[in-house]
Amino acid sequence: MEYTVNFTWDDEANVWIAQCEDIPGLVLEGGSLDALFERVRFAAPELIELNRNYA
Repeated sequence: MEYTVNFTWDDEANVWIAQCEDIPGLVLEGGSLDALFERVRFAAPELIELNRNYA
């Protein structure tokens, strides 16, 4: 299954934000885009599993 994760820059907070409407709870932020990619890579599978267990 494929998921679309949106990455946006928040000028006010000076951070990158990652969000995915298809994975409840996936809202992360990071100071660098590379670091945020890694956080999403690890968090997404865990959130998918957690959401499956509580559905």
